[in-house]
Amino acid sequence: MVLEKVAIGPVSARVYQGAEFGKGAPIVLFFHGGAFLESGIQATVKESAIAESMAKAGAIVAIPDYNAPLGNVFPKPLEVGYSLFSYLANKRASGIGDRNSLLLIAGEEAGGNIAAGVALKARDHYADALDGQILFSPLLDPFMGTSSIRKADGIGMRQRWTEGWSHYLSGGGCHPYAAPCLCSRIAGVAPALFFTAEDDPLRDETVGYADRLKAAGVDVRQHILPAGAGWPSIYGGKTDGTSNWQESVSREFKSFVQGLSVQHQLH
Repeated sequence: MVLEKVAIGPVSARVYQGAEFGKGAPIVLFFHGGAFLESGIQATVKESAIAESMAKAGAIVAIPDYNAPLGNVFPKPLEVGYSLFSYLANKRASGIGDRNSLLLIAGEEAGGNIAAGVALKARDHYADALDGQILFSPLLDPFMGTSSIRKADGIGMRQRWTEGWSHYLSGGGCHPYAAPCLCSRIAGVAPALFFTAEDDPLRDETVGYADRLKAAGVDVRQHILPAGAGWPSIYGGKTDGTSNWQESVSREFKSFVQGLSVQHQLH
């Protein structure tokens, strides 16, 4: 596994490349989590297992410090995230990857929110440039009223997410890009791959958003890990299981990318 620090425009990033990296490797812009409260490149440490899993499947994965330039109150992180996506879309032939590389966005927890928001904005402004989105237990619902969250109060995350949502939305209002699960117009976004687990407090909003995208005609795949796989640990949640989900991420990600490649060849 190759890990290096680079700059994507004005933003620092960690880049992961696996042994299977080669010409035309997919580029993944991966937004780290942190409940809308963490910033700094050090915040990406716990996400490295996800990044490594995708890199082992042949991708180039860049984790940017997207909160650093403007802070972490909406819409600033989204604006930075979209700018990074636009930068990579324009530079893929002369920077990371090459002109044949698929460009995907991904994110976990709060970073999944940013990725989903960028996908919506890309649909509205730059649709052809985004090939897919990968959402790992995205934090999408500011009301946090789902059954899976209520059942998981003991995991120790609900208060943190409450504080995070209050901070993220403190700029005023709740734009659909800020809370994608409340967006009424979701057709036409990039194909999506979702990850969650049976014991994930964010399971219901992850599955709910995936179902809504499917109903809107979006190509969707979802993978629900069994309870005890250690999945809540990706965002700091307590878990008694061992972290044995990385192989599933690599396998499902590789299959998703292969499907996207076939679609591109057909078009």
